[in-house]
Amino acid sequence: MTHSNTIAAIATAPGQGGIGIIRVSGRALLSLVQQLIARDMPPRTAVFTPFLDADLRPIDEGIALFFPAPHSYTGEDVLELQGHGGTIVMRQLLERCLALGARLARPGEFTERAFLNGRMDLLQAEGVADLIEASTAQAARAALRSLTGDFSSLIQDLSEKTVSLRVLVEGVLDFPEEDVEWLAESHANARLTELRNALESALASTRLGTLLREGIQVVLIGAPNVGKSSLLNALAGRELAIVTDIPGTTRDAVRDQIEIDGMPVHVIDTAGIRETDDPVEKIGIARTWTHIEQADLALVLFDINQPQSPSTLRLLERLPKQLKRLSVLNKVDICVAPELSFQQPDVLRVSAKTGLGLSALKAAIAQKVGWHLAGEGLFTARARHIKALELAAVHVANASEVTQQLELYAEELRLAHEALGSITGVMTSDDLLGEIFSRFCIGK
Repeated sequence: MTHSNTIAAIATAPGQGGIGIIRVSGRALLSLVQQLIARDMPPRTAVFTPFLDADLRPIDEGIALFFPAPHSYTGEDVLELQGHGGTIVMRQLLERCLALGARLARPGEFTERAFLNGRMDLLQAEGVADLIEASTAQAARAALRSLTGDFSSLIQDLSEKTVSLRVLVEGVLDFPEEDVEWLAESHANARLTELRNALESALASTRLGTLLREGIQVVLIGAPNVGKSSLLNALAGRELAIVTDIPGTTRDAVRDQIEIDGMPVHVIDTAGIRETDDPVEKIGIARTWTHIEQADLALVLFDINQPQSPSTLRLLERLPKQLKRLSVLNKVDICVAPELSFQQPDVLRVSAKTGLGLSALKAAIAQKVGWHLAGEGLFTARARHIKALELAAVHVANASEVTQQLELYAEELRLAHEALGSITGVMTSDDLLGEIFSRFCIGK
């Protein structure tokens, strides 16, 4: 697919900088290049040159690079101008490109064109955005694996396994002289089992990849004065939340991002849950329950000197049953009474004040969400990838139930193949493409 119009955008971050970059892409840029630079541009060669306005006066000077189609990022002619990173200079240079017939690019449009012109598949395109947004070094490495095709290769392998089964089943349908026994001789059932196992393995890796990209939401909950704010400060390594002995000090959520073995963890300190007549505190407690509903994991804090307080027990009864949780006994540095009656599972003992037990707590968080199973070969993934793989797995499971009904067997395999194709963009709606690329930054 090609596009008839030329697009341009500032590709560097807003504000002043040592270097600013303008990127232009279109089907035929030679005319624009000649008017802007007034000289021939050898392909893929850096040229130091002035950038000219309509009266041939320099707007700026810098490096120009010209990439003729199809050997460019977008698959079209691409011109890159590297000038001084002043706000006014960049704006003037962009306006000059627009005056020469380009239009302002939409967010993500350069990468969208790369996808539509066959320069990369949809997983690789999403890897571009993930690499830019990576919040940990491991997330950046994983995004690069997606960008360079590791995730695409996995989906391609699943697609090939599905296609080979479809060929067998539809071959029997197309040639009635063949029969189901021929499928048995072709080990169709064994191939179907292999495909199911491969999908399960891919789903496990993809779920971990989603954790790496999006991180997890960990909410700190408990009665007032159990040390939630102190624990947030200890995990973050800095003073984020106000800590006092006064119940109800935390009125609204305070959050920070930490890293556990390369996984982003969004830790949210919440208002202590208790009965109160304070209208502001009531709002904070209501927001606490909202954060609880959205969390991936709850750290339920107890004061080790009074672990089974009535307010904490009521809190435990109200927690969503599906919410993963860890029980944390805080203030072990000032323990004065043994917690013999404490019966909560997954109990950890920490001191937010001294840091005792924090390493074990971080390890427990990682294990609770399955991060301990992650290896170095991870790639970044998104919720839509999981949904598509789950859908493919459902159709393959359905196929295993109807192996004697060849029309249904073939249809389930077709639907599984379609679900896999939606991941790489082989079969993707325009609405989905618009949603994906609109999240990119302008100029990428």
